Amino acid sequence: MHHDQPFQLFGVTLIGATAENGRKLLLTIVFVLVAWIISKLLRLILAQFIRTRTGTRFRFWAKQGVSLIIAAAVLIGIASIWFDNPTRLASVVGIIGAGIAFAMQRVITAIAGYFVILRGKTFNVGDRIVMGGVRGDVIDLSFMQTSIMEMGQSAKEQGDAPSMWVRSRQFTGRIVTVTNDKVFDEAVYNYTREFPYIWDELNLPIKYGDQCGRAEEILLKSARKHALSGRQLGDEEVGRLRERFGIQPGEIDPRVYWRVTDNWLELTVRFLAPDHAIRPIKDAMSREILADLTKAGIGIASGTYEIVGVPPLRVETAAPEGADTPLT
Repeated sequence: MHHDQPFQLFGVTLIGATAENGRKLLLTIVFVLVAWIISKLLRLILAQFIRTRTGTRFRFWAKQGVSLIIAAAVLIGIASIWFDNPTRLASVVGIIGAGIAFAMQRVITAIAGYFVILRGKTFNVGDRIVMGGVRGDVIDLSFMQTSIMEMGQSAKEQGDAPSMWVRSRQFTGRIVTVTNDKVFDEAVYNYTREFPYIWDELNLPIKYGDQCGRAEEILLKSARKHALSGRQLGDEEVGRLRERFGIQPGEIDPRVYWRVTDNWLELTVRFLAPDHAIRPIKDAMSREILADLTKAGIGIASGTYEIVGVPPLRVETAAPEGADTPLT
């Protein structure tokens, strides 16, 4: 059997530097370059094809499909170039795999999280999620990390970390990168997966003795006008929500709840809205409700605080020698 002579540099034999390994290295570089070119061409072709289609989900799966196919082809190609003996390949893969698993635990976990996200349909590009403490819309997903267009927090979420300066569920303008391994560490909240709606509430304190029944009518009227109802969703969608999530039709329509407190009667209107339209709906409802309450002569209760004034402070000092009166 013919063996390549090792390469020597200044009389020193370089281990593994043979003509055969040089050819394999050159072939590997060419193969990776060709795979990269094919990947770019496929992405360009898909970009031309996708122009006639709308929807981020189709673009997302097309991009992920190309990435997975090219990655698998590169791995198989490199293994075929360097290892023509299956026994040798298994031994080398075992040694390399053990080293990589020890040195790159977080990286491997992040890649595993990528496949969990895809296989479990945890979220897609375009979904509104909470992952790793970050709220927002998914704009990109790669093998290692997820990119999220961050959104602010509602008033009831302001105590959560990290705190935001935008006091509603609207974009802050920051793009946050979260590693995929977070799916193993904590829960991932999805606002849009198979249920593109969200329930929200509007609280209204009413003074005891005012027209509470009339105030409830005003709240229901505004919620039925701006929020979603079973009639707007349609029988087919209402049936899907009942079969898939166990939601009864009566839970979809707006409803007002009463709560007695020490200071006032709290009326809370609960309503269903699209996942990306909460703030405009609550803004329109607040304006309309305030105007109708004013017309009906119903006041909004509030806590009253009395600021007690501090009496002026008079400071006297000892009179200097020879003075008749103290200095003030």
